[in-house]
Amino acid sequence: MYTVALFVRLEAKAGEENEVAKFLEAGLAMANQEVTTPIWFALRLGPTTFGIFDAFTDESGRQAHLNGPIAKALMAKAPELFSKPPAIERVDVLGAKLPK
Repeated sequence: MYTVALFVRLEAKAGEENEVAKFLEAGLAMANQEVTTPIWFALRLGPTTFGIFDAFTDESGRQAHLNGPIAKALMAKAPELFSKPPAIERVDVLGAKLPK
């Protein structure tokens, strides 16, 4: 069961929308390498608003992700790509329907 998650809201700088999309698409390869990150989504919420949602079985998995390569790459690119710092929210998973 997935009990904890992260939701990250990202606001692209003007003119950087395509670069943000490419950056997030490339993040999938890194997410696939993280054994403690079983669920990972890159999202486009609007013309300049993007997001990341990922879920974990426990707090140690979430913490490993926050200290992992995706988070490091995100923070390194933040000044270049985003109009404000990424808004990282720790959330609890109350229920989930997943494929079998």
